[in-house]
Amino acid sequence: MGGLLKNKGFITLMLAQLISSIGDWLSVVAIITMVGLKWEASPMEVSFIILCLAVPMALLGPFTGTVADRFNRKTIMVLSDVVRAGLILILAFADSLWIVYICLFMVGMLSAVFVPAKNGKLKELIEQENMKSAMSITSMIDSGTKVLGPLLSGLLVSAFGTKMVFFIDSGTFVISAILLLALPKAVASISIDSDEPGGASFKEDFLEGIRFIRGNRFLIVGITVLGISLLILQLSDSQIIVLLRELSNASPDLFGYIVTASGLGMFFTGLLLVKKTDYNALILMFIGVCGIGISFSMMAVLTRMDLALPVLWGPALGLVAGFAVGLVFIPFQAAVQMDTPVHMTGRVFGVLNSVTTTATIIGPLAGGLLATILGVIPTFVITGSLLVAVSIVGLIFKSKIERGRVNVSEGQSGAHGTASS
Repeated sequence: MGGLLKNKGFITLMLAQLISSIGDWLSVVAIITMVGLKWEASPMEVSFIILCLAVPMALLGPFTGTVADRFNRKTIMVLSDVVRAGLILILAFADSLWIVYICLFMVGMLSAVFVPAKNGKLKELIEQENMKSAMSITSMIDSGTKVLGPLLSGLLVSAFGTKMVFFIDSGTFVISAILLLALPKAVASISIDSDEPGGASFKEDFLEGIRFIRGNRFLIVGITVLGISLLILQLSDSQIIVLLRELSNASPDLFGYIVTASGLGMFFTGLLLVKKTDYNALILMFIGVCGIGISFSMMAVLTRMDLALPVLWGPALGLVAGFAVGLVFIPFQAAVQMDTPVHMTGRVFGVLNSVTTTATIIGPLAGGLLATILGVIPTFVITGSLLVAVSIVGLIFKSKIERGRVNVSEGQSGAHGTASS
């Protein structure tokens, strides 16, 4: 942990992530306010806002990950921030939904490149022994901005209006780009393979990444379990507001309290794992999946009982669920960073982001259909039971999964097609 605090490159990258993550929340709340309230868009038109941001990540993740591995990662991140700053400015003057959709789709494409580039750059800057703590800190930033971002955005929209918030958000991307320009050279060296005059083609690099993932049982199982768990989770997570309507004495602010508590839960997980790094990633991952399942099942049971004081037990269960989600994501992503050679980090995280984003798209749609057919309380019970079942199966086969884990040393990190910065 002490080494991270002395690593100027890591501090700079985290500061840029913090500023741009807050900016992301500013724009999302401002866009929904503008389109949903001022323009009185239909529910489906509002849903397309989220889809325009998520679909590029789901569809293009493996390809954008290859781009992040082939080119200078710092340059990719800076260009991505600068172009996104311009697109957000266009949104400030947008007068039709189509302009909003096009801009958001392009923002989603740039984010699909930025995320694997950031993870690859993190691998370059951080020594292997500090990687678990580093991933915990990045998770703390993500969960912290999830709590503070919407609150700050709501205050700014109320005080200055949506157009000013777009200007501020554009400025956060510019500040992030300036910070990224100051990133130092990599700790992990990346050599360039010169066996071929022109180097490997994009297709060869892409296929190399796919072969690496397919040949690593730990990655295959981990990504599959993560995707399935997230898909099951989203069946109910998207229906929490519907579940709360079943309560006879629920506060109108209860949903906000639960979301905030879940963000705090993830933050606390990151805070714990920053210092406690001697953990088994798979054990924590399956414990987290089980914890989410129990939390969701309990939420359904207590709602069915119409238990008094939901303002207490609702956020409490949200806190537990958020803590459990952190146990799923942080250890696995840290393990992926440690096991993946630096020259393949973009491709591996591109596939990981594609899988998780696809789950967040399909899950809410399937959850809405399931809740309509079976009812929202049975949907939560089924979701919770499935998650507990996944965790039990995972713990039973943990040893077999770990035998397929590939340990990659720093000496294996050299490859072609990437230049460090």
